[in-house]
Amino acid sequence: MTDTWQTRTWPELKAETQARADRGAYPVFGIRPEDAREALSNIHSLDHDEWGSAWMTIGDRTMERARAAEKSSAAEAAQTRYLAAWRLYTLGRWPVMSSPSKVECYARAQTAFSAYGRLVTPPIEPFAIPFEDREIRTYLQRPAGVERPPIVINIAGSDLWKDYVAIQARGFLAAGIAAIAVDMPGTADAPMPTQPGSERMISAIINHLQTRSDIDSRRIIVRGQSWGSYWSARTAYAEARRLKGAVFQSGPVHHYFQREWQQQAFRTKEFLFDYVPSRLHMLGVASVEEAFAFMPSLSLVDSGMIERPTPPMLLIGGAKDTQVPFADFTLMLQHGSPKHAWVNPQGQTMGRSPTIKDDDIFRDVVVPWVQQRCGA
Repeated sequence: MTDTWQTRTWPELKAETQARADRGAYPVFGIRPEDAREALSNIHSLDHDEWGSAWMTIGDRTMERARAAEKSSAAEAAQTRYLAAWRLYTLGRWPVMSSPSKVECYARAQTAFSAYGRLVTPPIEPFAIPFEDREIRTYLQRPAGVERPPIVINIAGSDLWKDYVAIQARGFLAAGIAAIAVDMPGTADAPMPTQPGSERMISAIINHLQTRSDIDSRRIIVRGQSWGSYWSARTAYAEARRLKGAVFQSGPVHHYFQREWQQQAFRTKEFLFDYVPSRLHMLGVASVEEAFAFMPSLSLVDSGMIERPTPPMLLIGGAKDTQVPFADFTLMLQHGSPKHAWVNPQGQTMGRSPTIKDDDIFRDVVVPWVQQRCGA
């Protein structure tokens, strides 16, 4: 039973969610404090359907205002409101679609995001790449006025999916760099489960990019966030010759996959709530014991991958991470090809802290490094 791993009571979760909304902290990014207060007032327990329904109600109201603004040709207001609706629906389905209302929140989030992406300039284009007998659903963005830009493949994490990383990746466009966003294996729309070898779906994206005349396929970088970094690392090992670089930000390597760490990490309060259900869903297993038994098979040390050559890599982390052991960061640093590193001594997962936010790290660390690697 995952309930035994719940880290907060409802009153505690309500207070923490509001506190994070007040300061714009993960995963309540961009939610207005007054909207959070209203949603939380309509939730009275840890029931997943209650959670989804409360956020969906405010999302629906915001969506109606967005459509009205678009109908009256108020494009900027429509963009803002579609994005706000997407954020509300996304928090409603977070961290995983575990009830009917959460499933519906995800569907409505996609509708809101598509409307937002259609209105912004440059647009965020939904783009499907054929893959085996399925398809890889992505979001593609190209900078205006650049004939053949370099491109970053942005791999989303376990609970913030490709739409979220597509928003953040817009920061590459001003630097003349294109971006493609994709879900990591085992989450959202990904066609592959979480298992060794699933990085081949990222290789398929590289294959596709090499056929395009509007992308410089000699300058491709792969970037992961949190669990997505595990897949950026595996892709870097598999595609060392075809990549210009790789970004690894607080991803698991070896110690994370051991039972000793998981018994500790499954009780982290850094994750807002439902850490264990989100991990079981991502791994495709039904119980904590199944997760403990499966995870060692993902180790980059036991597989020997950690010693393989890679393109230049940027490692980012927080020394006080409670979701992924910092010892995994140092393992990556000490093995394989030479690497660059950025560490926040007071940082938690992703390197974030009360004074250094995710967007700060992206703007001040990730983008300049990618520019330097691409010569952009």
